[in-house]
Amino acid sequence: MTEAIFSGDTGNRCVVCKGTKMLCGKDRCPILVKHFAQLKARTLIDRLDIEGSSPPGVFIGQYGYPKVFVGPLIPPVTGNTEIMDTPEMWLGKTIDEIVDFRSQLVRGMHPVNVFDVETGGRTVDQVREMALASTPAEAEAEFQRKPVGRLVLDDEVQPFGPSAPLKSLDVGNIKVDQRIEKSFYDTDLLAKDAVLGLYGDGLFLSRIQKAFSVGAFGLGKRRKFVPTRWSITAVDDTIGKELREHVKRMPLINDYQVYESWTLDNRFIVMLMPTSWRYELVEAWYPNTVWNPDGTDIMIISSHEFYGGRKDYAEIGGCYYAARLATCEHLMKLQRQAGCVILREAHSGYIMPVGVWNVRENVRNAYKGQHQLFPTLATALEHIQTRLDIRMKKWLRTSRILADIRTQRTLEDYIPVDARAKEAEGVG
Repeated sequence: MTEAIFSGDTGNRCVVCKGTKMLCGKDRCPILVKHFAQLKARTLIDRLDIEGSSPPGVFIGQYGYPKVFVGPLIPPVTGNTEIMDTPEMWLGKTIDEIVDFRSQLVRGMHPVNVFDVETGGRTVDQVREMALASTPAEAEAEFQRKPVGRLVLDDEVQPFGPSAPLKSLDVGNIKVDQRIEKSFYDTDLLAKDAVLGLYGDGLFLSRIQKAFSVGAFGLGKRRKFVPTRWSITAVDDTIGKELREHVKRMPLINDYQVYESWTLDNRFIVMLMPTSWRYELVEAWYPNTVWNPDGTDIMIISSHEFYGGRKDYAEIGGCYYAARLATCEHLMKLQRQAGCVILREAHSGYIMPVGVWNVRENVRNAYKGQHQLFPTLATALEHIQTRLDIRMKKWLRTSRILADIRTQRTLEDYIPVDARAKEAEGVG
């Protein structure tokens, strides 16, 4: 009887396991992780109103577009809550820690049309002000009903807790970042230029993304709310494209460079190659991971671009643009051009999605660490094989960039062997 149950769906396994036998193969039960986080939050918000220090955080929904819900993210605690909505601070945190503080963020929901940036009323103005704040904002919200709902999990956006329609919202004195405020009041400044300018000023991407989502940038009459998940990718893509065009004008690196970062049971291997710009992200999802919960085989997916870029949206989604941005940042620091292939193994300990920031910050972290140098692609791949569990032949079957590099002909292929020998000896 037990064998029949195991061959069925995940729900049946969970009934037998009840979070004690780890029959799903994970090292802890994702249902219990979410349950305990929500239970902790529920004891603090089982009421029609909430008062606390917003990190500051806001969320713009996408369902029903162009009519969406906008609103604040407020925890039932006061003080310095900045870490709750600043993913740049999360590298090294466990999934349990991230879920714990994110589940406390209660989302207030206020219906608007995305074009009602200037005419949406007092609540819309307050939400926008919170998105421009540089420090946690004291806020008090009253709801039409008690906040309910599961912990919201998405591979693109950070998780957050229960939600409820807003009845009223009051926000205390807000300290607005003057750099963001300047872009907000410049109604002749294109949104792209505002994003690039603030990035150049050193603002966290998460801060820029929040301001972008509440329609704080762009030509006055063309401003609009942008769903949070779209704004994250839009900012990554805008900055990444700009940096990429600068990178294309730089000299090539001289060897093969391999970097790595391991967190949350994810392994990221980054290889830079002495070629003109090309880029690929390849992800391998093990059984019992977020996007391969019931599979028996490892699922591998990739997205890539060659020198001219790509015109359609990447199959992998926002992670593609996040990793590309991190790579272009590094190449700008090196003042060099290179091709790049990123290999990601998501193992069974990655029990729930925590947002696209996980990819961006891991790739950034990889570039900060020590790296290995290799004279050839073959020797670089031999080293990478010692750092990953999946056999290299599987990666090679999926990667378009590696397939192209291994088969393309170079100028040396057209130089006669004897001529090459003379050149090496300095003859002729």
